[in-house]
Amino acid sequence: MSVADNNCPALVLNADFRPLSYFPLSLWSWQEAVKAVFLERVNIVSHYDEVVRSPNFEMRLPSVIALKEYIATSRRPAFTRFNVFLRDRFTCQYCGEPFASHDLTFDHVTPRSKGGRTTWENVVTACGACNLLKGNRLPHETGIFPRQRPCQPTTRVLQENGRAFPPNHLHRSWRDFLYWDTVLDPI
Repeated sequence: MSVADNNCPALVLNADFRPLSYFPLSLWSWQEAVKAVFLERVNIVSHYDEVVRSPNFEMRLPSVIALKEYIATSRRPAFTRFNVFLRDRFTCQYCGEPFASHDLTFDHVTPRSKGGRTTWENVVTACGACNLLKGNRLPHETGIFPRQRPCQPTTRVLQENGRAFPPNHLHRSWRDFLYWDTVLDPI
């Protein structure tokens, strides 16, 4: 298989050997990974079978790399639509059903027209049907209340929630680093 057929992304681990991010999974293109190797910013932990060549050099592509310097994660994640969905685990906070992100929206628990603000503490994930049903009213006016009180998550909470939604493709060399801190069941 040529590199062109398989883009061979590298899983990027922090210096503590944990992924920089679980969702989205911290991946670099093979070109970025090779550049980081040559700049001595990362250590190669695992390789693909694929090789890149130049006239005077040959290198197996890295599949897992670890940063040489630890990058501290922000304690306060950015307030984005996606992070609200991730905090709420892609689940409508009114009906409790999980949805794909393209089928979700967010709802102001206290509508903006009634003084509600667009903050972690006032916005929840909602499906279209529940959002339409609640409309521009307060929860006590509709009898529809969020299942969990909305709050600002920590980066750690978002990382843990992200671990529950693995991407479609996980290279076998990545698996030991994605779930290494989970409790194993005895055989």
